[in-house]
Amino acid sequence: MKHLYILFFGMMMLACKREMKKTTEEPKSEIKKLVNDSLLILTSAQKAHATLQVSKPIEVAMHDVIKVNGLVDVPPQSMVSVSFPLGGYLKKSHLLPGISVKKGEVIAEMEDKSYVELQQEYLVDKAKLEYLATDVQRQKELSDQEATSKKSYQQVLSEYKSVQVMVKSFEEKLRIIGIDPQKLTVNNISRTVAVRSPITGFVTKVNVNIGKYVNPADVLFELVNPDDIHAALTVFEKDLSRIQKGMKAFVTLANQPNKKYEVEVILVTKNVDEARTGLVHCHFEQPNHELLPGMFLSGEFMENAAMQIAIPEEALVRYEGKNYVFVSKTDSSFELTPVEAGIKQNGLVGLRGVSKEWLTKKIVTKNAFSLLGMLKNKAEEE
Repeated sequence: MKHLYILFFGMMMLACKREMKKTTEEPKSEIKKLVNDSLLILTSAQKAHATLQVSKPIEVAMHDVIKVNGLVDVPPQSMVSVSFPLGGYLKKSHLLPGISVKKGEVIAEMEDKSYVELQQEYLVDKAKLEYLATDVQRQKELSDQEATSKKSYQQVLSEYKSVQVMVKSFEEKLRIIGIDPQKLTVNNISRTVAVRSPITGFVTKVNVNIGKYVNPADVLFELVNPDDIHAALTVFEKDLSRIQKGMKAFVTLANQPNKKYEVEVILVTKNVDEARTGLVHCHFEQPNHELLPGMFLSGEFMENAAMQIAIPEEALVRYEGKNYVFVSKTDSSFELTPVEAGIKQNGLVGLRGVSKEWLTKKIVTKNAFSLLGMLKNKAEEE
């Protein structure tokens, strides 16, 4: 009888253990079930915890975008280097980089004794020319009356022409340094000369300081005409043929990414450099801006819009270098499906190579990465 009790008790314990094992295994099997490598089945509790959102792809017009970088640039004719032909000492200047100037405005004063000597020589020769003009007339009359030799008349005429050349030469030298010879008299000889701006624009460089002696070849200031500022954008070789004259683009500064400037293509380069890129020159649609030559730009060209099947960017998951989406098969099952991502625009991403059948599919558009995590974890457990 004792052995019967022991046997009965052992059978009861074994039955209890089997029941306990069954109850512990069933919830684990309900947590998630991977039917194959890409299909994930969730329990209702897990689905609620994941807070998934599901929606269908949409068909929308999307622009293909070509991303570019570049610099603010100006053509050579819009950049002016200001020098002084005779050299001299810089006596006065108020210029600083960034200051606006107008054409004809006095931007500096130069001082040197050579200016005084030039004015002196001009006035002396001018007075001499006036005397010789009278003498030539007198000698001609005497020669005509044979009261003097023709040689005397020819000598005076030759001297007159020589002085005439000198006066003309001095006049041009005076005009080069900004002095009007017609207004120059003995009473207004000056040792200083004004340097005037040749264009309307702004100062980019100041290369001299007060009191410094500059040679004729030295550049005092560099000026830029802002009306001709343009964007010189670098485009990769594979995209260069897609850029056409007249195309529109938007560019931004590195320190102001939210402020966009509209540009239009005016010239596409015909050669490619060693980096396999080419330059595209663009005109700014709004010339009244604060862009300066040399500023770094980034921008986007948009090609003509085309209808594409698109999903929210958040629906796209990337795993092992490939793009996927989770397609809802039932309310609780989701299949990991590979896709080829295309254009990204306004929070949407286009799908390449898909048929219109995709417009009827339901895609996980929120928290898709949580499903990918579940799928990877289950694969590791298996």
